[in-house]
Amino acid sequence: MAEIVKGKLLARIKRTPTIESFRFILAKKIHFIPGQFVQVLFDEKDSNNRMLNKYLSFSSSPTKEYIEVTKRLSESDFSGKLRSLQPQSEVLFKLPLGNCILKEEYKRIGFLIGGIGITPVISMIEYSVEKCLETDIVLCYSNRREEEIAFRKELDQWSALSSNINIIYTVTDCEPQDMRCISGHINKELIQKKMKDYNERIFFIFGPPRMVEAMQNVCKDIGCEKENIKSESFIGY
Repeated sequence: MAEIVKGKLLARIKRTPTIESFRFILAKKIHFIPGQFVQVLFDEKDSNNRMLNKYLSFSSSPTKEYIEVTKRLSESDFSGKLRSLQPQSEVLFKLPLGNCILKEEYKRIGFLIGGIGITPVISMIEYSVEKCLETDIVLCYSNRREEEIAFRKELDQWSALSSNINIIYTVTDCEPQDMRCISGHINKELIQKKMKDYNERIFFIFGPPRMVEAMQNVCKDIGCEKENIKSESFIGY
């Protein structure tokens, strides 16, 4: 059951030139499941104000004392409100929301992710690491350019800590400088090469609507069962 709770800003973390994370301490502890999201209520009087009340995924594990949300900041009114936040600023949240979640019984997971769609994945992987889950994870994470790869430091650390976590970065708009990055989009051939056991995996797909639709079609093309494909589209604002 979602609740409405106030939080105080604890910290802001720059992830890329355009993406920033915001950490809050809530007035009361709220339990959530990795993969869920919150509604940020900047207009407390009008809950239907779609310009100022938006949805953001948790980008932190529920094991943390704080909650974190992450956003690619744009020129929107909502992004402007986020930019104006200072330490101890109070923000109202409706949480937790969403059913596209990590389940500990999932033994093999494939993430097909574009851009800011990485945020719920961070919550899931961080939780898996902190709870020492034996889940085998392969993350295919696509961005336009290398400097737009959010949470790269954390992802590299987690994959170095666990042989069960394998990260594949792809960039679409330039030739990568890092040999660990692959040039091009996530496609059928990449999935079949990097996840030879793809038919045994639960696939999570997060990202812009067109990317999500493309990845859903790729999963169907390689014979994934419909019930093994979990997806949510992230619409920019």
